Amino acid sequence: MNELLWYVSRATGLVSMVLLTTTFVLGMVLSGKRSTNPESRTVASGLHRWLGLGMVVFLVGHVTTAIVETYVSIGPLSAFIPFTSGFSPLWVGLGTLAFDLVLAVSITSALRHRLSERAWRGVHLTSYLLWPLALAHGFMLGTSDQPLLRGITVLCGVAGAVGVAWRMQATHHDREQRRTIAARGWA
Repeated sequence: MNELLWYVSRATGLVSMVLLTTTFVLGMVLSGKRSTNPESRTVASGLHRWLGLGMVVFLVGHVTTAIVETYVSIGPLSAFIPFTSGFSPLWVGLGTLAFDLVLAVSITSALRHRLSERAWRGVHLTSYLLWPLALAHGFMLGTSDQPLLRGITVLCGVAGAVGVAWRMQATHHDREQRRTIAARGWA
């Protein structure tokens, strides 16, 4: 039974990483506002939300099985408080920080209609920290003797890095209007 839990923990962690990366990249595409086509934005927004929800489900499964299986010592407290694990405290702690940030992003997204745009956006921007923390956690604690699993994690890293590079150079469709407003200041 414990061996099965170990495999489920690894599998749910890997699926979580793939879904997190996909959601992360879709979020950057949506925030770039390059496309003014409302139909494509609606589809991308829906995918972003549903894949994000799926990622949370797999992530909860990953954390739960990591705690329940006894191959390594990761207690329930370590799921929420970083660097308290008896097993590999640094790398599990990075995963815990990522999990805490996923919870914050998820909760504020569910409550978005009750929050200011600024508050929601501020929490959502932590995804730029969340994703590399999760990637480092997965890479360092992933099964290194399985090239396919390691390769998927590396591909997630490449996809996310390309997404960040694209987002850094992406422009808004109303760039000139934004510059004009910014130049006016608060006068």
